[in-house]
Formats: sequence, structure tokens, C-alpha cells
Amino acid sequence: MSNPLCHFDFLTGDPAKFQAFYGSVFGWEFDDESMPGYSLINAGTEPTGGMAKMPEGSPGACINVYFQVNDIETTLKKAEEQGAKVLVPKTQIPNVGHIALFADPEGIPIGILEPG
Repeated sequence: MSNPLCHFDFLTGDPAKFQAFYGSVFGWEFDDESMPGYSLINAGTEPTGGMAKMPEGSPGACINVYFQVNDIETTLKKAEEQGAKVLVPKTQIPNVGHIALFADPEGIPIGILEPG
């Protein structure tokens, strides 16, 4: 079974500055209307991306990657059995599916997406 990289997103302290920078450097376009509080990134090819303002108390700006899975709960269970810590439990994203995030044994955050 393949679990391809299917999405990426950035958390940033200054969304306008982020969009100006990546729009200029990579020619990315941003859709701020489809999902309030979250900008979809059109990078020209798959995988798709997004950007949001980082929540208060976040340790800093970051990028998250998401791998597609068939069953989030099974994947989270396997990850925990191997020493991962769940950071964000299974969460529904309307018209997309479900996401979750875990930290691997070294603390690297990994996102998983179950299309719905």
C-alpha cells in the first residue's frame, strides 16, 4: 500500500508577508475565500497546500506535511505502538475528509489525511 504525500501547510505569524514572499519567489497563488481562516495554495501541481496564522502560544512558524492513509485510527494506533505521540486526534475537514497529526519518536510532526 502506498501512502503518498498529499498535502502541505504552513503556520505563519504574518500571513500577508508569507503570501507576498512565496507569491514572488515561487509564483504561488492563494485562495483566501474557500475556507475561512485558511488560505489554499495553488502551487501549480499536486500536492495541494495551505497556510494559516499560527495559533497563540505556538512555538514558531512551521510547515506540516500530510500523507494519505486509508484509515486514520489504524494508522494512529500503529504510530503510537511504535512510540509516536498523537498531537491532533482525528478531525473532520468539511469536503475533504479527516486529518490527524502525531509526533514521531524523535518529535517530528507528521500529518495524515483520510480522504472522505
